[in-house]
Amino acid sequence: MQLWLLYAAGAAVFAALTTILAKIGIRDVDSHLATAIRTVVVLVFAWAIVFVSGSHVMILDISGHTWVFLILSGLATGGSWLCFFRALKLGDVNKVMPIDKSSTILTMVLAFIFLGEPAGLVMILGMICMGIGTWLMLELKKAEKTSASKSWLLYALAAAVFASLVAIIGRVGVADIDPSLWTAIRTIVVVPLSCLMVFVAGSQKTFKTIAKKSWLFLVLSGVATGASWLFFYHALKLGNASLVVPVDRLSILITMGFAAIFLKEKFSLRSIVGLALLAVGTVLVIL
Repeated sequence: MQLWLLYAAGAAVFAALTTILAKIGIRDVDSHLATAIRTVVVLVFAWAIVFVSGSHVMILDISGHTWVFLILSGLATGGSWLCFFRALKLGDVNKVMPIDKSSTILTMVLAFIFLGEPAGLVMILGMICMGIGTWLMLELKKAEKTSASKSWLLYALAAAVFASLVAIIGRVGVADIDPSLWTAIRTIVVVPLSCLMVFVAGSQKTFKTIAKKSWLFLVLSGVATGASWLFFYHALKLGNASLVVPVDRLSILITMGFAAIFLKEKFSLRSIVGLALLAVGTVLVIL
């Protein structure tokens, strides 16, 4: 088994834990404030890894070109997080996740166009299966089709677009820098962005009302995010973005299982068929 595949699989497991822990943690917390708290946790976690590994000595060797991509990656990550956790606050995991994971298709298209990565017939067939699976899982109720009640959908779509940009930017810029250092630096960009959103929304007023249980799950979610990032960018350093991203997105299978067990969310036959198509499409893409 290739090493990039092991890293991508590890990223998928921790990404699934991130979503479930965050969903539990933000139940009674403003989504902007929850994002900021998690980002600070990731920042501490990432820099601890950097100093333990000794990769901090490479900071002075980072080129101007790479700094540009670091900042762009941080901004895209911040946008993705803010939108994703707002969507998670407003909608069910089994509705938000399929939309968020649709970023896989967009990432692959962008990788074909801008990175020149190969696209065979089997891979295209896999993308079609993933698209159909996502559509089947997007089972909107009549009440959710009104503009007022489907705001979670708009946030989830925006999160998917930003997530695609993160993957492409990461693939372009990660070649000149250690993945753990890349993760730590880009998190510095995310922290002020998420904190700015907190103050713009006035969410800082609710800081003292956060329950101990919410704090625990938000911190654990931040740690899981940091671990997922480290695995993901190690995988990107070794493999093609059009292959790494689909494996990482298999976290949806684990996430849906956790959602059913711990959040008691229900799945219709249509959703199960859609999830199966997503999985089949992902496997075809990897093959």
